[in-house]
Amino acid sequence: MPSAHAVPSFARQTGQDCAACHVGAYGPQLTPYGMKFKIGGYTDTDGKDGKVPLSGMLVAAFTRTDKSQAEPPANHTHRNDNLTLDEASVFLAGRLSDKLGAFVQATYDGVEQRSSLDHADIRLAHTLELAGKEAVLGLSVNNNPGVQDPFNTLPTWGFPYIGSAVGFTGGDAATMFNGGLEHRVLGASAYAFIDNSLYAEVGTYRALSPSVQSRTGQGRGDDMGRLGGGTAYWRLAWLQDWKRQNFSAGLFGFNTDIQPDRLSGGPTNRYRDLGIDASYQFLGTREHVGTVYTSFIRERQTRNDLFAVGEADNRKGSLNEFRINASYYYKQTWGLTAGRFATRGNRDATLYADGYANGSPDTSGTVLQADWTPWGKEDSWGAPWANLRLGLQYTMFDKFNGARRNYDGNGRDAKDNNTLFMFAWTSF
Repeated sequence: MPSAHAVPSFARQTGQDCAACHVGAYGPQLTPYGMKFKIGGYTDTDGKDGKVPLSGMLVAAFTRTDKSQAEPPANHTHRNDNLTLDEASVFLAGRLSDKLGAFVQATYDGVEQRSSLDHADIRLAHTLELAGKEAVLGLSVNNNPGVQDPFNTLPTWGFPYIGSAVGFTGGDAATMFNGGLEHRVLGASAYAFIDNSLYAEVGTYRALSPSVQSRTGQGRGDDMGRLGGGTAYWRLAWLQDWKRQNFSAGLFGFNTDIQPDRLSGGPTNRYRDLGIDASYQFLGTREHVGTVYTSFIRERQTRNDLFAVGEADNRKGSLNEFRINASYYYKQTWGLTAGRFATRGNRDATLYADGYANGSPDTSGTVLQADWTPWGKEDSWGAPWANLRLGLQYTMFDKFNGARRNYDGNGRDAKDNNTLFMFAWTSF
């Protein structure tokens, strides 16, 4: 399920209203101030004592697909028309010392009925002067490549910022960057942000052991295996902030080799992800706010292990993901967002077999969302403790897992997966 995080403990710590950090006053979209707060290690403060870095969040939803699913999506759910508690989370989020801050989330999944460690990002940051320019140097320890990124273009924080846990939000094939290692790795990266413009980061990751994954609530069944010693994450971006509007553009990448059976010397599957992204925000006086985000990821795969065990016909292949979305908010209250997504890849009849048509991973569609934020704006009731967003989202597929029609061989069409998602999202 896509992430949906706006944490009131940050607002209490800084003394700023939520709209200072978040587009539309609520949600993951960060303004330049919010980006700099994250880069600075979550440590900015108004200097007042008594701030407790704890927050909570609840997401409840109703989901309907255009055609009932063949099987219930999870235990205790129905083939259609599901009313669910999607998640209940607690956060350790905020300043721990002058230079140390954290964003650590623990979540109860009401659909799977289990608790787990969710996103985690612990930062150490220091501000100094380099060649007459202000620079922030930092370290991040985190459990998901991209969770530490301050922009809103990578899959971890990209639109849709909230989505159905029992409906459809995309196809079954995804790049490694798009959730392939989520919460099953531990990584460390070093970054620099120079002159409030140039951002650069480099880091590496290691897979958590199956026993640690089990203790953190991830379960052993979906263990991806052992990551190679050459696993690398890197990010380069430029931010141009004109106060009333801003623009960013960047490059990012992730390379890893995975040995699924954790055998030393065994064949590995190699993934080389390279992406490009850009964003534009018009903030104005916050009465009319508009944003545009886009990204493209190309993943090159060398499937040595999959090929050796007969789970792929081709040793080499690729997968491409494209996303673009635009939002408009009026008075930080009424919001409209439209997004387009597309996944394309080489055909492989064995790798893309059950549930796919023509051995193809191709999926594409459109997401429309309207939302209302009655609490969480400047001077709203209970600020910054009370925050509420109510929304209506509709995902339309024109292709799913390789075809428009009968993609699963059982008569199910792409449009049958069109998903209506109504949600109530609150944090405190």
